[in-house]
Amino acid sequence: MAGKAKTHYSCTECGASSPKWQGQCPGCGQWNTLVEALVEPTRGPARKFAGLAGGGGLRKLAEIHAREEPRQPTGIEEFDRVLGGGLVAGGVVLIGGDPGIGKSTLLLQALARLGEARENVLYVSGEESAEQVALRAQRLQLDPGGMQLLAEINLEKILAALLEVRPAVAVIDSIQTVWSDALESAPGSVAQVRECAAQLTRFAKQSGTCVFFVGHVTKEGSLAGPRVLEHMVDTVLYFEGDTHSAFRLVRAVKNRFGAVNELGVFAMTEKGLRGVANPSALFLSQHPLDVPGSCVLCTQEGTRPLLVEIQALVDAAQAVSPRRLSVGLEQNRLAMLLAVLHRHAGIVCGDQDVFVNAVGGVRIAEPAADLAVLLAVVSSLRNQPLPGKLVVFGEVGLAGEIRPAPRGQERLKEAAKLGFTRAIVPRANAPKQAIRGLEVVALDRVEQAIERLRAW
Repeated sequence: MAGKAKTHYSCTECGASSPKWQGQCPGCGQWNTLVEALVEPTRGPARKFAGLAGGGGLRKLAEIHAREEPRQPTGIEEFDRVLGGGLVAGGVVLIGGDPGIGKSTLLLQALARLGEARENVLYVSGEESAEQVALRAQRLQLDPGGMQLLAEINLEKILAALLEVRPAVAVIDSIQTVWSDALESAPGSVAQVRECAAQLTRFAKQSGTCVFFVGHVTKEGSLAGPRVLEHMVDTVLYFEGDTHSAFRLVRAVKNRFGAVNELGVFAMTEKGLRGVANPSALFLSQHPLDVPGSCVLCTQEGTRPLLVEIQALVDAAQAVSPRRLSVGLEQNRLAMLLAVLHRHAGIVCGDQDVFVNAVGGVRIAEPAADLAVLLAVVSSLRNQPLPGKLVVFGEVGLAGEIRPAPRGQERLKEAAKLGFTRAIVPRANAPKQAIRGLEVVALDRVEQAIERLRAW
């Protein structure tokens, strides 16, 4: 009688193993990251591993001929922007997002466009049958004539099909469903995901095929599985935005061939995802009258300036401890900004509930949003609207200074192009030449910005 299979607990973050479950990983110290997995039997004297990019002898860097990688456009402009200009031969892209947000739809559209351009493409489906994929393509009114389909989850059969077809682009939907004969653990386990991703990445580097991995996410919104998966690939894309909204945001978290933090905006229609040419219009509310607590921020997402409306609501606290809530912005930074506002501008919000929201579901991580948040809070507290057609950006320090933001000239030009007539910016971002139709006010301190609002 066969003995019971031995199990151990592996960390989803760092891959460390433990013979028994415990709340904290002994390797990286993260909590609740240990999951049960089967112990893989040792085959032979030692396991054989190979480099992802293939082997090579010792060479001098000066003797290596560096060349610019040509880009293959996908036919979807916003998708090309996020990828850094298009697809790179041998590149590996990991795309993750919530269920039903549009990952498979976007990749199916891209493959159909590439198939129309007479490119050899392959779609590997591990979650849907061939009939379901065909039905989706029919519903999206795509021309699947040049696309080949394989419904398979076995890694060895997928690699055999890739070697036979030699596609220019291949999609693996999803990497958590693929399993290898070399391992006995279930699909989706740490060992299976790591091994299958390594094998497919090695094939991509050696053959020049651009491979897309579709990855599942956890309930916290991060990619499921080992963190090493994000280190293996060249590009990591995340779907953002509310699934109940018609708009989808695709952000490049990592890109070896393009700008990091690049943002692509799509609209979900009956015919799939369609790129939005002017995304700033999505993040600006159309108020018939000027309302208090609203301030327009010019943020930088990758290489593109983007105008986003920051909304603030300040109300008398109904509980003992006032609430601090921010949506789309960092909550701890909001508490810090309120302290700076009290100390250097003399405006007290200690007995007030403060709520801050970035319109459109966009997530703003850069500190250049500080000044816009403060002005929106002051506007709501005084119940006084900010001047119309005003745009703001700048980082606020603990000493009350307004620090410059990168690429300030591009931000101001974008604001002027969209019809804004006034701007409050850091002193270091003041344009050397006047921008037509835009009055720029350059300031050094937070209290100066508050006084300027009173003057207007």
